[in-house]
Formats: sequence, structure tokens, C-alpha cells
Amino acid sequence: MTSPDRSTSPQQQYAERSYRSPAALAGGALLLLLGLWLGADAVLRGTAHTKLTAVFVLLLGVPLVVAFTLRPLVRAGEDRLTVRNPFRTITLPWSAVEELRATFSAEVLTGGGKYQLWAIPVSLRQRKKAARQADRGAGAARPRFGLQADTGPVPRAMADQALEELREIRERAAHRESAQGEPEVRWSYAVIAPSVVGAVGLAVMLAL
Repeated sequence: MTSPDRSTSPQQQYAERSYRSPAALAGGALLLLLGLWLGADAVLRGTAHTKLTAVFVLLLGVPLVVAFTLRPLVRAGEDRLTVRNPFRTITLPWSAVEELRATFSAEVLTGGGKYQLWAIPVSLRQRKKAARQADRGAGAARPRFGLQADTGPVPRAMADQALEELREIRERAAHRESAQGEPEVRWSYAVIAPSVVGAVGLAVMLAL
């Protein structure tokens, strides 16, 4: 499930849209609170060995929880698509986006690669629910006594709806000069570095 946020500025012709997973945000916040509570208790009450172990567990666990729950984001701007995944940030000018698709995961395809959209999870349960609602709507829309019922828009899963919006933005933007360019990929060392330190330190403490 994704939550789109829209904001505009005078310089933008189209509203900027951001997509995140509310379930991931809520789960990540709960995990962080639980981990910090247990870690703080171990640091305050434990032995020296326990305290060091707790510190390394936090160094390893907190960045990973943040990376996989709070960090993922998809932002559709006027000229480019920004994909923030757990360990990388990918900036794609709209001209570089060849396809947006969702099978078992949401993906964006370019001429040189394929990137998952962690912030737009695909829910097969949502798709089945939307399909059932569409079937019921189709049944209600069958003409009766010469009258056609108005059933409204066809329900869709959140991931499919989000990708359809992204495709529409791409169609409008891909040919603009300001939307030309090559993909850029940046690693998130703020997540990777403390996780590596925590993993190494935890391995050492467990070996002692």
C-alpha cells in the first residue's frame, strides 16, 4: 500500500508526487522503539560484554530497519523520477525511463538496467480484492429493464494505481528538454557504514 503526497511550486507545471508505504513506516517505527528500548536497557544494566554487544547490535540493526522501512521513497518530479531504495538512490530523467511495471514487485526499466521500487510494494491480496470488487461492479452494471447502472471507476490495487500515475507523468514529461539525461546511482553510505561496523563488532563479540 502506498501513500501519495502532492506539493506544487510556482516553477512546477505539474504537482510533484511522493509515494511511500504506510505499513512499512508504521512497522519500522515500532521496531525502532522496541530495539532502542531493549538496547538501552542492556547498555544501562548489563555487564561490560553485554553493553558492547548491545551497542554493536544497535549499530547493525537500527540502520537496517531504517533502510528497509523508513528510507524507501519514490518521488515523481516534473523532470525526473527519484527512487530511494534501502542502499541506493537512483535519479532517472524521464527520458531514461522505458517502462514501469508491477508483477510480484514494482520495477522501473531503463536502457541500462532495472530498479525495484521498494516504496511501492505489490500486494497480491489487494489485487484479488480489487478484482472481486470489479467483478461485482460488472455484474451490477448489466442492463436491467433497458437501464444501464453507473458503477463508478473500476477499483485497482494501490501499486497498480501508483504506477499508472507515474506512466502518465512520464508520457507528459519524457520529450521535454529539461527531462533529458542519464540515470545517476548513489550509494547510501550513511546506512552501509554503521551496519558494517556493527556486523564486524558483533562477530568479534560473539567470538570472544
